[in-house]
Amino acid sequence: MNNTAYDYAINSTTARVRSTLAKSPLLTHLAVPALEDLAARVSVQEVASNVAIVEQHTPGHAMYVIMEGKVKVSIIGESGREVTLSILRAGDAFGEISLFDGKVRSASCITVEASTVIMLSREELLGHLTAHPQTALNLLGEMSRRLRMADDTIAQLAMCDVNERLCRTLVKIAREEGIEDSEGRLVRKRPTQQELANMVGSCRETVSRSFNQLARDGLIITRGRAMVVTPALMNR
Repeated sequence: MNNTAYDYAINSTTARVRSTLAKSPLLTHLAVPALEDLAARVSVQEVASNVAIVEQHTPGHAMYVIMEGKVKVSIIGESGREVTLSILRAGDAFGEISLFDGKVRSASCITVEASTVIMLSREELLGHLTAHPQTALNLLGEMSRRLRMADDTIAQLAMCDVNERLCRTLVKIAREEGIEDSEGRLVRKRPTQQELANMVGSCRETVSRSFNQLARDGLIITRGRAMVVTPALMNR
């Protein structure tokens, strides 16, 4: 690669890093100097599909922001059973909790597809926070939002049956990943039944029965690996 092409690649990557940081919910409304300081402290990593960027119960030395791709946050029980807490997309951050409490990772973060992530080490983050305390307020706001989401998840597990949790999950997927279709919201690649089971905290067989009943009731429409979540379910 000649110098001109190399410089272009570097400048392009830097611009993408700045754009991702500026759009991240964790870092919205930061002043330009703060964003510039962050962008100068990070590194970019390309990660293949189905790779654990963060592993549960291991020490945490860095946080990440997704530039491209998709990452699932999961907890693995002693029995080997997996519960998926959330699916993260471009702009979402993960791995920051261990940087503040010094404890091991509370969950695993695994790529669902080939992804590009921005990495910020603990030392660089603390150095940035010393110079730009506004970022700390953003971090507190994001952590508060996630705590509320965790409270909602706990409430659903306690008060909703599997069918209702599945409905809520399908609607959430349709809103986040679906596109408008003549029959509702089209999700081009629907999760497998095991993946849905991990999301709703149940076994695959139970979720399969509920999913098939929703299809028989016309609330969802399957099209091969795709599915349509109908307005009747969206508005339920």
